[in-house]
This record gives sequence, structure tokens and C-alpha cells, in this order.
Amino acid sequence: MKKEVIADLLFQLADDDFLIAFRGSEWLGLAPHIEEDVAFSSISQDCMGHASMYYSLLEELGYGKADELAHLRPVSERRNSVVTERVNGEGHYMETPKYDWAYAVARNFFYTAAKKIKIDSLKESSYKPLADAATKINMELYYHFLHWKTWFVQLMGSTDDARSRMEKAVHRVEKDFGDMFHFGQYAEEIHDHKLIGEGPALQKTWHHEIEKAYETIGMAPPKLSLAAEMDGRLGEHTKDLESALETLSAVCRMDTAASW
Repeated sequence: MKKEVIADLLFQLADDDFLIAFRGSEWLGLAPHIEEDVAFSSISQDCMGHASMYYSLLEELGYGKADELAHLRPVSERRNSVVTERVNGEGHYMETPKYDWAYAVARNFFYTAAKKIKIDSLKESSYKPLADAATKINMELYYHFLHWKTWFVQLMGSTDDARSRMEKAVHRVEKDFGDMFHFGQYAEEIHDHKLIGEGPALQKTWHHEIEKAYETIGMAPPKLSLAAEMDGRLGEHTKDLESALETLSAVCRMDTAASW
């Protein structure tokens, strides 16, 4: 098996969790209530830990130090899904942010459901170090998924205003979610070597998981097209990623010997 095939998948997994963790961290002190502030922070910290596991596997494969892979690679080399890089809303965290909680819930529920499906598949990966990492991640992921599903169901089943905000948020997430189950330039080899299940099959399982959430509140699930306008797996990204990496890598660039 070519080393670059394994590496490409690892970069996708690592970059996804790295960016979703960062966007989650920007909610610190801004969540709807203090219990959620603590819970969301904990989930984001876990996701950053998962990203670290993947970057460490890449370091073991000879791709450089984990810290540098996380912080110093240019936008063009990032393989995260576009949905993970989008800003939380208007404004900047250190100024006067006007973040969208409905968007946070929709994005994290959709993403965590997809991550759960992928991790279930990765536990059977032919690349044992990755299968071992997935087994460890799975123990925390159960609670992440339960957390976001609870928020999603409660807001969707709440007031007309809450449901309207959630439906708009789902539409925004859907527009960027088309590359989530794409596996980049080595997709065929990734599947042939049984590193992870095939994208269409995983996406179908994900759809079923989303449908179950809607059924819980007696709603018909929307028809999600998931047409990829941009494909982050091929290095196509937004300016949101550029600004995120500037913030994320600021400390590392000041002292590349520091450990994150």
C-alpha cells in the first residue's frame, strides 16, 4: 500500500477535527448557558485531541512533526471539509461576535453524525494504527453525538421561531457538506485497501441517522442534496480557512519549538 494513500486519509480526518475544534473553541463564554459553555469546551478539546492522534500517525509515517503539520501547512494543502472551516457568524471573537447558535447546533450535529459513521468504519480499517485510534476516539464520540442530537431535536421541536432558525441553519450546512464523504484524489485506492468504507455507503448510513432525529419529533426529514460546490478534499477552500489558520498558528509561528 502506498504511504501517500494512508496519509491523504489521515490528513482529511485530522484537518476536519482540527478546524471543527477551533470553531467550537470560539464559543467559549458565548454559549447559551454556563453548563453548555463547559460541555462545548470539553467536546472541542476532545476533537483537538483526536486531531492530534491523526497528526501523530502522520509524524510516524515521516511527514514531519505533528505540531507543524497542524499549524504550519498552507491553505492549499489542507484537506478538511469546507463545512468545518466556516465562521460561526458575524463579528470576531475578541470584538463583538454575533454568532449563530442554530448554525452551531446544525453543523455540529451533522458533522458528529458523519464522524460517528466514519469512526465505526475506521475501527475495521486495514491500517491497524488507524483502527486503534478509532477505537479510542469512539469512547468519547458517543457522548458528543448524544449531546448534539439532543440540542438538534429540542430546537427543531421547540417554537416556530426556533424551528425557522434551525431550518435556515440546516440549509447553510447542507450547502457545504457535499465533500464530507468524498475521499480526495486517492479515493479509489483508499477504498480498495479497505482503509475506510466507500463514501456513498457511508453517506447513506448518515442520511438514515439524520432521518431518525427528525422522526423523533414527528417531522419529515428534508431532502438533502449535498451537492459539493467546493471540495476541501482536493484543496478547495474559502477565505474563512485563511483567517482561521492565521489565528490558530499565531503562537506556533512565534515559537515553533512549543508543544500544543
